[in-house]
Amino acid sequence: MENHLKDLARKVMKKSAETLTDSEKITLNRWHKREQVSKDVHAELEAKDSFGDRLSDAMARIGGSWGFIIGFVCFLIIWAVINTIVLLTNAFDPYPFIFLNLVLSMLAAAQAPIIMMAQNRQAEKDRAMAEHDYQVNLKAELEIMSLHEKFDQMRADQLAAMIAAQQEQIRLLTQLVQEKGART
Repeated sequence: MENHLKDLARKVMKKSAETLTDSEKITLNRWHKREQVSKDVHAELEAKDSFGDRLSDAMARIGGSWGFIIGFVCFLIIWAVINTIVLLTNAFDPYPFIFLNLVLSMLAAAQAPIIMMAQNRQAEKDRAMAEHDYQVNLKAELEIMSLHEKFDQMRADQLAAMIAAQQEQIRLLTQLVQEKGART
């Protein structure tokens, strides 16, 4: 492990370098090198999605919408009306709508895993976003701590300069008083 990482871990993070997570190590290295941490994680993850991933996301988005639910309820009502009222004698799926139940079962059997795949991918994206947010927040915290140290150092330098100037003024005043005392 690099020495600067060990020093940074001890000084800034107040832990040993061995206890740092991979994310903390990456962030500390980027902070040390003054590299940017923020990035568009969502775009990176979407670029890796396959056609099937995008398709299942679209199907989950549609299948989980009010438009789909309302449309499907309308379809069910139309199906029931056609098979009970319109086609009184030759209904292709008479009550209790066994064919409709088969179609609904097949739809549910196909739709459930697709929605679960989309949810799993969304959970992975959420974890990646949370990890990225942590890295950005950690780097921001490190930058703020660094600025505080710089301001504290500037204040200490100014204070030292002021004390040195006052000591010089006291020396000059003392010298003036002694010269005036020696003349009188």
